[in-house]
Amino acid sequence: MEKILVTRSDDGVVTLTLNRPERKNAIDGEMWQGLIDIFDEVASSTTDRVLVITGSSDSFCSGADLNAGGAPDAGGGAGAALNAMRQVGRAALRLHELAKPTIAKVNGVAVGAGCNLALGCDLIVASDTARFSEIFARRGLSLDFGGSWLLPRLIGLHKAKEIAFLAEIISAAEAERYGIVNRVVPAADLDAEVDDLAHRIAAQPPLQISASKKMLNQSLSVSMAEALEFESIAQSLAFSSRDTREAMLAFVEKRDPKFTGE
Repeated sequence: MEKILVTRSDDGVVTLTLNRPERKNAIDGEMWQGLIDIFDEVASSTTDRVLVITGSSDSFCSGADLNAGGAPDAGGGAGAALNAMRQVGRAALRLHELAKPTIAKVNGVAVGAGCNLALGCDLIVASDTARFSEIFARRGLSLDFGGSWLLPRLIGLHKAKEIAFLAEIISAAEAERYGIVNRVVPAADLDAEVDDLAHRIAAQPPLQISASKKMLNQSLSVSMAEALEFESIAQSLAFSSRDTREAMLAFVEKRDPKFTGE
């Protein structure tokens, strides 16, 4: 699909680029299914280790394209609108449940569903020219693409309400101060920063990183006792893996480990 570009490096870094620069990479109807398909493909791959999501040109994503099938057609009735929005929800859930690390490389505007596409990733690295907004209220809409779930967990309930109710544009510096993004770097350094981060994560043991991601994602919905039990199970499986044995051997031999995902 020309509207979504996918490239892969030899060490397992997958880069997904939204490619509609003339529309600030707004997502149309065809692209929602495209995102689902790519997320499923990365999830099932034995060689893909990290997914980087970005946008072409000088934008990350301006949200759903309201003029090109990216949002429900009001004339189709409530049933058609619900089906369309459930596809948007499926794309958000596939991203959230992807058992591999994800990084949003935010190179410009990220608003509406585009903002929540970034928030749905495990890490966000933004250029100093990036801008974020839960712009839905300005369009007569409510939050979607997981924003109602993601925002309170990232920045707290009261701040999430302020951002949703006012629908203001937030600078990269403000987003970093709120705890929305992990790092803000000069625009000229964004590619190098994300490339270094992605390759460093790709070099880690895939199964153990996946287990840690799963436990962190569910941490706010389980008890301490449940978390400890999940840790015990994950760690016992790790000790039986080749990658853990490789890590221990590399430590003894004073070299960097080479993980294979086994």
